[in-house]
Amino acid sequence: MKRIVRAPAKLNLGLDTPFTHPDGTIEWRMVMTSIGLSDHVQVETNHSEMIQIISDSGFLPNDKRNLAYQAAHLFLQETGITSGLTIKIKKRIPVAAGLGGGSSDAAAVLRALNEMFMTHLSLEEMARLGLQIDSDVPYCVYGRTALVSGRGEIVTPLKPLPKMWFVLAKPNVSVSTPRILRRLRYSRINHPEIDQLLAGIAQQNYHQIVANLGNTLEPITAASHPQIRIIKDRLLKYGADGSQMSGSGPTVFGVCRSESRAKRIYNSISGFCHEVYVTQPTCHDN
Repeated sequence: MKRIVRAPAKLNLGLDTPFTHPDGTIEWRMVMTSIGLSDHVQVETNHSEMIQIISDSGFLPNDKRNLAYQAAHLFLQETGITSGLTIKIKKRIPVAAGLGGGSSDAAAVLRALNEMFMTHLSLEEMARLGLQIDSDVPYCVYGRTALVSGRGEIVTPLKPLPKMWFVLAKPNVSVSTPRILRRLRYSRINHPEIDQLLAGIAQQNYHQIVANLGNTLEPITAASHPQIRIIKDRLLKYGADGSQMSGSGPTVFGVCRSESRAKRIYNSISGFCHEVYVTQPTCHDN
């Protein structure tokens, strides 16, 4: 049996961390959307009784550290299915970029295995499994614009975004999410207007959405990596209506109403940052 599944990157339009739980895990309140920039994940059964990871990226581990491996192992363990698996990942999403590439690959594996073995797990059930791997996996199981809360397991789908384009620019730096989270100081946090962002999406109001972008982690990451602020300023200077960092960084995105403006910004920023992408929100049936 074989399945090929698209694993789209995610963007955080809004990211807030209201508090930390007694066990040290973060309480999230995030508005996330999936975009056209995607990995492609092929899952195929084999007779080895082992899970094999093959990737065209030299930056991904091909062992138990890989989130796709962890997803496959967890699925087989939870369902009691015995099978060897070969998972091939064609990487297009930059690694360690704040775009959820590893989490999306893991979610793609869960969806593919659920189809292949006809286990009929619901999205909620796969999301609960995914939370054991990473806090972004539950959202990636759904893969549509949504409010994400709790420890990442509560995913509330929202209306599709109005027409917009994103220009993504990733500086050549690496960011450790656990290190960024350890630097959170709740007395100093500027909480983004998540409710206003949600209202903008509900009303399909492009300008209200752009005006209420916000990421609690951006100032923390940017303090160590000033390239983030520089890229954000350049995106705005070149014509983006709004701009912010995604996740814990370091990727920064600009938002535009039209494809033509997005392409002009792409051409302008490409000379400054070599990893640049133009994309749109994905359709919800993908």
